Amino acid sequence: MLFNFIASRVSKDLAVDLGTANSLVYCRGSGIVVDEPSVVAIRKRDKRSSEVWVGADAKKMIGRVPESIEVYRPLRDGVIANFEIASLMLKFFIQKAHGRKAFVRPRVIISVPSGVTPVERRAVRDATLNAGAGEVFVVEEAMAAAMGAGLPVTEPMSNMIVDIGGGTTEVAIISLTGVVYSNSIKVAGDKLDSDILNFVRKNYSMLIGLSTAEQIKMLIGRAFIQDDDEEEIDIKGRDLMDGIPKTITINSGEIAIAIMDSVNTIVDNVKSALEQCPPELAADIIDTGIVLTGGGSLLRNLDLRIRQEIGVPVVVPDDPLTTVVRGAGMMLEDIELLKEISNS
Repeated sequence: MLFNFIASRVSKDLAVDLGTANSLVYCRGSGIVVDEPSVVAIRKRDKRSSEVWVGADAKKMIGRVPESIEVYRPLRDGVIANFEIASLMLKFFIQKAHGRKAFVRPRVIISVPSGVTPVERRAVRDATLNAGAGEVFVVEEAMAAAMGAGLPVTEPMSNMIVDIGGGTTEVAIISLTGVVYSNSIKVAGDKLDSDILNFVRKNYSMLIGLSTAEQIKMLIGRAFIQDDDEEEIDIKGRDLMDGIPKTITINSGEIAIAIMDSVNTIVDNVKSALEQCPPELAADIIDTGIVLTGGGSLLRNLDLRIRQEIGVPVVVPDDPLTTVVRGAGMMLEDIELLKEISNS
């Protein structure tokens, strides 16, 4: 007990956005101190020792490692798929946030998708405690994203947030620090990458990696094509017919076709949320609009597509990649609000 008390005194409170693709850590008083891919690589030397890489160093190894090294993505669809590796990754991030200091037991806020089960929520809490946290608060990503985007979540009016991450898209309507409606679908950034990979394989008989597909999405991806809005790039991969490396040219119109079904699913989910919320709250959203956050919100023309389909304003805040962790960081400043949100 005395050890835990002393450790908590020297620790700084942390907020963690534990994402399928990337994880961010906000340190109270310092801001965002960790922004790393959610990837771990391990080389087993013997039963007692191993060599470990976490984050950016591990991501560089994807598709390029010998048999002696295993590369893991410990989260799938926004939840923990490998408890041991997730705990190891969290411990690395917590220590990095504290300058590699040992014996830290910080208070940690960690976000989860709205659709997680009680078992999955408990797994996140247990993994965070196992990683060295002294106290853990679990909050919904949508609430944290809304706060990080600057929405008035404590007011008696509705705010609609669409957080498009790596594994899930969260759609939520928030009023009076509560989530009035929420839905989580497993169609987000990773699904768009898979769509592009499959399109190239089917139409060009060429195999590319998911990292290449992600780069294509970021460079020339479009939710739809407008006039004079088309770009093209050269991409390299392996010919499926003869196994020889080759280069092709692909354009943004093709990518829009490749990801069309997934984009339609995201848009339909937003429309469904508006159809199911109370009329008074729906009326508020006509004035307040829809806020897009997360890495998926950076897909060009997605905001225009949603605006055309639904007919309400759509806004992408500054730095949408960090809204969840910044919102969770804001909760560190108001513990009573945090307890209310985490228990709701």
